[in-house]
Amino acid sequence: MRRKHQELKVWQESMALVKDIYHSTQEFPREEIYALTSQMRRAAISVPSNIAEGAARTGDREFLQFLSIARGSLSELETQLILAGDLNYIQKNQPVIDRIDRIFALLGGLIKSLQGRVK
Repeated sequence: MRRKHQELKVWQESMALVKDIYHSTQEFPREEIYALTSQMRRAAISVPSNIAEGAARTGDREFLQFLSIARGSLSELETQLILAGDLNYIQKNQPVIDRIDRIFALLGGLIKSLQGRVK
């Protein structure tokens, strides 16, 4: 049985982003396993997880709260991706950056839609 969140394009895109980040961080230096690698993976996982948790809640106001957290995690991940590039752990990965931009846009649209219903 599919859950409500699984039908959301933003959840599907963020699940793909998690896979992208896991692949991107595989080659990070060993000393980063408990630092930047772990941080990036947790931030990536937080995005679809918060979308799913919010969608399972009973009201739009709660859903908005979790979407806001997801957007914060996405910003955190974007920052960490830039840092990993600055440290030469990865090269600029335009497809991942494009996916992050799409997720930001999808989250923004969903948030705006729900805000219209909450007022």
